[in-house]
Amino acid sequence: MVNVAILGFGVVGGGTARLITDNREEIERLTGDTVNIKYILDLRDFPDSPFADRIVHDFNIILEDPEVDTVIEVMGGSHPAYEFTVASLKKGKNVITSNKEVVANFGDEFLAAAAASGVSYRFEAAVGGGIPVISPIISSVRHNKITEVRGILNGTTNYILTKMFSLGESFEDSLCDAQERGYAERNPDADILGTDAARKIDILAALVTGKLVPTDKIHTEGITNIRKADVLAAERLGMKIKLLGRCIIEGEKVYVIVAPFMLPFDSALFGVSGVYNAV
Repeated sequence: MVNVAILGFGVVGGGTARLITDNREEIERLTGDTVNIKYILDLRDFPDSPFADRIVHDFNIILEDPEVDTVIEVMGGSHPAYEFTVASLKKGKNVITSNKEVVANFGDEFLAAAAASGVSYRFEAAVGGGIPVISPIISSVRHNKITEVRGILNGTTNYILTKMFSLGESFEDSLCDAQERGYAERNPDADILGTDAARKIDILAALVTGKLVPTDKIHTEGITNIRKADVLAAERLGMKIKLLGRCIIEGEKVYVIVAPFMLPFDSALFGVSGVYNAV
């Protein structure tokens, strides 16, 4: 049996707990082992939750329990996610995360700590809406020379741009629709200003080059300046505008950028619509 602890019981943490529980038999069939949620860390109590008996408020309970094999960090933000991750890895616990901010800021340190302790640090869910892109990149780096990684890395902005192109809506109306549907936060800046995509392309670039670029050094443009006139101009050329993260490798130089690009119809990313990501 594998005992796990989930750090955070918000939307992602709650979904993770349900996913593990609802798919218990399938997980056992695929892995040959059972997964047991032993603890869920949160500041709040959830008396009506089926996981109420697993809720704890003190991280040290998890850290000092030798039966906890794996920590699933879905708290978001850099702190205390950083401190909890480092402590877990040094205690010999595997860590899985969907937290792109902490991966982009401290991923190289976490990987080194995991290697030193002989455990795993997995962060595939932090990039591309959980599409399985990290493992193929790691495999490709071993056997091939990668010269560029590009992708649609933010579902919110892709949804907004899709609405602007398919229905001719304004940026403001498309953003409001995304917020009403729950695709965009009430404060959507991390999405529409390109910050979220910058963190993700930084992680992918690090996998290819072995180095994390400080996110404040990445040229980052969002989609807030795209207007109907831009959409019409792109359509006249048979093109679409997509917010892309790109990492270009030329010899010893690495260029990382997030910005809106015009894509021709034969681009592999041209037809990626709605909230979908693609790399």
